[in-house]
Amino acid sequence: MKVLLINGSPRENGNTFTALSEVAKTLNAEGVETEIVSIGKKAVQGCIACGMCSRLGKCTFNDDLYYKIWRAVKDGIDGLVVGSPVYYGGPNGSLCALLDRVFYSLGKQLQYKPGASVVVCRRGGASAAFDRLNKYFTMLNMPLVSSQYWNLAYGQTPGQAAQDEEGMQTMRTLGRNMAWMMRKLNEGDTTLPEQEQRVWTNFIR
Repeated sequence: MKVLLINGSPRENGNTFTALSEVAKTLNAEGVETEIVSIGKKAVQGCIACGMCSRLGKCTFNDDLYYKIWRAVKDGIDGLVVGSPVYYGGPNGSLCALLDRVFYSLGKQLQYKPGASVVVCRRGGASAAFDRLNKYFTMLNMPLVSSQYWNLAYGQTPGQAAQDEEGMQTMRTLGRNMAWMMRKLNEGDTTLPEQEQRVWTNFIR
């Protein structure tokens, strides 16, 4: 089994990475392979709703960052964790621009795979950012993996989140819960729920 973790912070080794690394370390101890992809500091192209991904099977903007995630999903992942620092009560805007493209173009490959979000903040805004990220999973039939508390940790300077003992324990619990859920899904009945034909209701006709 493999889990992809997306580090939505421009600081490759900052507190978001610290939190995700704690999740990854726990998953590894449970026998799950992990890969962390960091968005970095470069500008990130957002979705322009061109619809080309439905024809190409991937986003028309095939930049290196998107390609890393597309390749990992295509090669086969069993779970996804998305982490972000908190900016003005929400996730990093560059991360959301990337996730719009990833979830829109890879929805069929991601559905029914367990997903979780992780947020790190200095003081406030974590629950709002957490809620925003979880919306991606809940629009794609992805089971949300929970922990003993909301998946958040506190820290300002890089590495400070490691001192948040409760936050790090929350990350470890999240890792164990994700490994448990993936094992149960792989061991049990893999028949997917019946799906109705999608109904699209637009308010302007």
